[in-house]
Amino acid sequence: MRTTEPTPLVRATGVSKTFGSGEGAVVAVHGVSCAVVPGAHIAITGPSGSGKSTLVHLLAGLEQPTTGTVEWPGIALTSGRPTHQVGLVFQGPSLLPPLNVVENVALPLVLQGVSETEATDRAHEALRALGVERLAGKLPEEVSGGQAQRVAVARVLAARPTLVMADEPTGQLDHVTAAHVVDVLLAATEQLGAALVIATHDPAVVRRLPTRWLLHDGTISAGASGDWTASR
Repeated sequence: MRTTEPTPLVRATGVSKTFGSGEGAVVAVHGVSCAVVPGAHIAITGPSGSGKSTLVHLLAGLEQPTTGTVEWPGIALTSGRPTHQVGLVFQGPSLLPPLNVVENVALPLVLQGVSETEATDRAHEALRALGVERLAGKLPEEVSGGQAQRVAVARVLAARPTLVMADEPTGQLDHVTAAHVVDVLLAATEQLGAALVIATHDPAVVRRLPTRWLLHDGTISAGASGDWTASR
């Protein structure tokens, strides 16, 4: 009996991304085809400069491919771009300086039309899961880089997305805290039935995810195990 393949949340076909032009052009991603299905847990790994961040941004709809197509057949779109169903944890600082921690986490929910009370409750819940609820009233300038990164993860999870994309989410964290953050990401996405894609160079994080895409010179390469597919 033939089983029905799940509809991908996002699918890239022959995607390339070039920055600049002429002799100074840099090809960050080259001819990549991949798909992320609901419930997938994927690590995008590879050396620095291999195109991990660019691929994450392409799949999240933040970057337009130079060639090829990125589609989101399993995600609602607005003006051709994915909606809040895609949550992105950025590599660098992303909190809004004028807002305190709980306001930063609640703001995307309020913008989606969630009541301020519910948004605040969900923000506190997410902060508690990441172990940073005590920072709720602090401004971004009053927290460390590692704490700010955990707040950024809480902001994404509070929105309960269908697809979570995380770009080096543990890069500023110690090993114990990094393991906890991955625990929370895995548990939350399992509970939501969401897919999780983490770009990382940390072998400890890679080992936690059953599917791995190895990027080398902007191309997904097959590993020794052959386990470089898009779904579990």
